[in-house]
Amino acid sequence: MSYEDMLKIDKPLFTQYDVAHQLGIKLASAAVLCSRYVKKGLLVRLKRGLYARTETLGHLGQIDLFRIANMLQVPSYISLVTALSYYGITNQPRRGFFESISLNRTRRFEAGSLSFYYSKIRPELYREFVKRDGVFIALPEKAVLDSFYLASMGRYTLSGSSLDLMKIDKEILADLSTLYPPKARRYFEGVYAKINRP
Repeated sequence: MSYEDMLKIDKPLFTQYDVAHQLGIKLASAAVLCSRYVKKGLLVRLKRGLYARTETLGHLGQIDLFRIANMLQVPSYISLVTALSYYGITNQPRRGFFESISLNRTRRFEAGSLSFYYSKIRPELYREFVKRDGVFIALPEKAVLDSFYLASMGRYTLSGSSLDLMKIDKEILADLSTLYPPKARRYFEGVYAKINRP
């Protein structure tokens, strides 16, 4: 059983089940084989039972990386600076760092040189995202509000001066802001006033 045999798995991400099926081996043997190739640096373990070839991971496009982010923690959607950069609302993207909002606990996954970070949010705020190119991502206005909501609680840092709020719909922003608690709205209004100061 060679690494070349594993290359025949035609998926950017695969499981131990895929390896067992492709190589015609037992699941336990597939798990041992994957672990061995992770130690050799040929595979990257994304989470328990989910892998990517190291050379594949380094060449994936943005949307594929967003898909990985959606898969690593379910449910979740791309938001915060990752989404703001995608929409061209901020000029401060973070290379190799992908941020999402989740209903589950706040956590971080490391995959080679990539980091996937998840911030937990209240269930009633887990909304206003869309599926685009097979990826769950916040609306532009929701990404702004998610960022300021977490910042208002001291859980996130975002420079208001890096944002181009001309690229968002002010009516949608105002409407969605009513979903958030008063403290978050006051924080947002203060930052918004500074950004729009003549």
